[in-house]
Amino acid sequence: SMVANFTASGKRRRGDDMTPGGRNDRRPDRAVLVYSHLIRRCFKQTRPIVLGGIEAGLRRISHFDAWSDRVRRSILFDAKADYLLYGMADRSVVELAQALARRADVHGIRGLCYISQQVPMPDDRFTEPDVRLPDHQQVCMDKAAFSRMFQDFYHHADPLRGSRLIQRQDTRYLIHNPPPLPPSARELDGIYELPYARDVHPIHQRAGRVKALDTIQFSLTTHRGCFGECRFCAIAVHQGRQVVSRSRSSIVREARAMVSHPNFKGIISDVGGPTANMYGLNCRRAAAGKRCGARGCLFPHPCKQMAVDHTPQVALLTQLRQIPGIRRVFVGSGVRYDLIMLDRTAGVQYLETLLRHHVSGQLKIAPEHVHDPVLRLMGKPDPSILKAFLARFEKVNARLAKPCYLTYYFMAAHPGCTLADMRRLRTYAESCLHLMPEQVQIFTPSPATYSTLMYYTGIDPFSGQALFVEKRLAGKTAQKAALGNTPRRKERAGGWKR
Repeated sequence: SMVANFTASGKRRRGDDMTPGGRNDRRPDRAVLVYSHLIRRCFKQTRPIVLGGIEAGLRRISHFDAWSDRVRRSILFDAKADYLLYGMADRSVVELAQALARRADVHGIRGLCYISQQVPMPDDRFTEPDVRLPDHQQVCMDKAAFSRMFQDFYHHADPLRGSRLIQRQDTRYLIHNPPPLPPSARELDGIYELPYARDVHPIHQRAGRVKALDTIQFSLTTHRGCFGECRFCAIAVHQGRQVVSRSRSSIVREARAMVSHPNFKGIISDVGGPTANMYGLNCRRAAAGKRCGARGCLFPHPCKQMAVDHTPQVALLTQLRQIPGIRRVFVGSGVRYDLIMLDRTAGVQYLETLLRHHVSGQLKIAPEHVHDPVLRLMGKPDPSILKAFLARFEKVNARLAKPCYLTYYFMAAHPGCTLADMRRLRTYAESCLHLMPEQVQIFTPSPATYSTLMYYTGIDPFSGQALFVEKRLAGKTAQKAALGNTPRRKERAGGWKR
């Protein structure tokens, strides 16, 4: 709710695409706390309160809160709730509901956090031994302890090797069960083929249009998880870094069901997930059920166990285009250009398929920066890969009857990024991209990411070296302005040309 209500520069957002009517006047700040306290006030202890969703999930342990500029304890304690389910929680929310209905023990459910008056005994339902995190009071006072806590937390976010975590918060203890195991493809098919209404609830329709429906109402989720692990992204601790893809037949059935929806106009707005072109990709070790000790699938170098082949997605997109009643199929989710370059089998075919059939003139990519030290801190690929992709894009583009353009997303004020680094980016944009990008965002230190750890501690957790961190609003604004503070004219390629 704080990201939804405030910009990275601290200004309150006037609009909200998720709110009927578009005015940002419905969601309170720290919504989880507000709603939970209201429920508790009205119902006292008559029913357990269960927290879920990304706001609760990213704040499930002691965490740095940029809006108050301090370390806050687990949201489970501040909300005065009973349980917290983190991650996507499809399986664990059903398990918890069934256990509560039977009045059975709930403490062995994976993906569950709860409060205990004392340190629990070892639980043989979990294969790994318990891990004790530094106490909340300690991490509030000691940034080194905070860093150790976060790195232990992140390490155990892997469901195949995650332990139960225990952290003292006040006189009580947060008990953080291991992550839920990834769903199977069959489970994911069942979840996304449920008979969703694909519309706003009738009680909200009178309040006005919900703009977010334009992009999500008739979109298809093809997979969950992301191999990328960008340092500023929370997907790794929310959806996981294992990619689970749905079957092609399930996605096609969902698309065919859309055709009969009264509001469907023949256009599928997106076929994708956290990263569109990770559909059908897999790790050979994960597919064999083996645990992996490596920390990066794609960074700093692609893992040899990664099987990169876009053939399954090309086949899926081709089949979707052929369904009667569907006029256009778009890929609106972001695309990893480094994966296209890695794929020697179908990389070029996938890129050409995208440009010919599945983008409306512009392909979105997110280099985020071009200066190597900043990219390393972000967990993004080497700038030479972007240069090679641009050459490949131009070759494919030259074969098209109607040319396409690239839209670039860049980030300012990431930990370790200076004003001089943004000026280097500007020079690169002018000389190599031949435009001034419009899509520039200021880094937002949201909880549970490595980048936020860097922002709070001022230390690179991988090298131990001190970092420059721009925390002044004027400095952040200056970094963003460094990409576009001269006279410009609009350019079709998703940016501004000098």
